[in-house]
Amino acid sequence: MKCNRLVDAGRRQFLRGGMMATAGAVASTVMTPEQAKAQAQGLARVDYPANRLANVADLEVNEPLDVSYPDPDSPGVLLKLGQAVEGGVGPDGDIVAFSVLCPHKGWMMSYSADDKTLNCPGHHSRFDCESGGQQIWGHATSNLAQFQLSVDDDGEIFANGVDELIYGRLSNVL
Repeated sequence: MKCNRLVDAGRRQFLRGGMMATAGAVASTVMTPEQAKAQAQGLARVDYPANRLANVADLEVNEPLDVSYPDPDSPGVLLKLGQAVEGGVGPDGDIVAFSVLCPHKGWMMSYSADDKTLNCPGHHSRFDCESGGQQIWGHATSNLAQFQLSVDDDGEIFANGVDELIYGRLSNVL
């Protein structure tokens, strides 16, 4: 009988200690939403080499231009949306680029000019091109990989990195 009590006390102590350790770990990792966003962006940022994609003069509003970045095995789309948007560059702040590989299963997505979304034919995930590739519907568990762009004085558009892991890549390194 005495032995059983020691086992019960040991279990209670173990569980109490485990709960205290968990509470301490959670308390030490609490961040403000701004800190969490900054940390996530810092972790997700991929430093691929800069590549020329097109010239501003090559783009028409709401007409997708097929591109590849960071290499020929990674299809993407360059868009001039017609109004300034998150992550947009160029004279109007409306040029963005995304991977067209769905982050859920890698299906090739198509652009819908009607609502400015990229849509997956596989499991119907949809991504908002005006909101940085944010997922708005479907099975995907992450937002769309957006290419980080810059425009030089001659209107040349360069991709300088990616903010998310491109589907099919095992790491953020070429």
